[in-house]
Amino acid sequence: MRWWIAGRTVHALLLMTLGALAGLAVAIAAVWTLSESSPRSVGERFSDKEQLLDLSLTVLRACVGTDNLQPEPDSTPHQLLATLASVTGSLVPAVLLGIVLIKMFTVRPLVWRGKASVSLATMSHSPVFAQAHREGELAVIAVRFYQHLLNVDIKDARAEAHLRFLEESPRRDGLLALYKQRLKVVGEDGALCDERVWCVVEQTAPFTLWIPVGSAVDSLPLTSLQGKDLRGLRGVRILVRFSARAVGTGTELSDERWFSLDDESLELGQFVPVKPDLDLPVNAWEGWREFDALRPAEPTRPAS
Repeated sequence: MRWWIAGRTVHALLLMTLGALAGLAVAIAAVWTLSESSPRSVGERFSDKEQLLDLSLTVLRACVGTDNLQPEPDSTPHQLLATLASVTGSLVPAVLLGIVLIKMFTVRPLVWRGKASVSLATMSHSPVFAQAHREGELAVIAVRFYQHLLNVDIKDARAEAHLRFLEESPRRDGLLALYKQRLKVVGEDGALCDERVWCVVEQTAPFTLWIPVGSAVDSLPLTSLQGKDLRGLRGVRILVRFSARAVGTGTELSDERWFSLDDESLELGQFVPVKPDLDLPVNAWEGWREFDALRPAEPTRPAS
């Protein structure tokens, strides 16, 4: 339940709580009306919309602990319903406080770019890697994100990527097996490695994790990735996982993002670069506000 709450927004939790309480109030009001002692018939009682609405609102206030129901004397159903509303009213504040505390201590440190971009390997920010592929058409996937927590410095940031897919079992019995394969990423020195490490991190400065495709890419979805033929496979997705530690407290921060290999999560082109200026805050650097945009394609020159 704790992790389910942590995955929902505050607005969604409030709406779901109010909806559940309103539904409970209507149910209690209906049973209350059905079991009350009255010379009127059941149909007449339920046709009195105004009285039902007033009773439902009274029950709702009782369920949040701000009002009390007045049961009829010697009416066991009314006593039970009033007790239910009273117990609910005593528990709701504690439940809401628990939700607030869970949300308060649930930290997602990253803001991810909406889509990962696929461009030529020569466009990567690693001079060594770009120079090594300057003559080819090999593509690279760029995953961008930044740390958005103000007044929190992080260190030893790490990012890794994994490929997940369903493929026929080696036993050839018609069943599918779930496989996970670690992907190579471009390291700080331009060489391929299992994880990218950043020792120094500026607040809100974008990270970029470069994942070599291993082949040229002309269209989406990807048909191969680092030598793995993806055609005919099911459930193919890339997982990018991030972890770091907060300076001073040593608290571990982590986040992850899944990407499908079609145009839902990927796009062809180079993202807008961010130009550092140490005299300005990071969010004032040129290109920072175009974090989710693609760089305009350069016009092609006509053949001479």
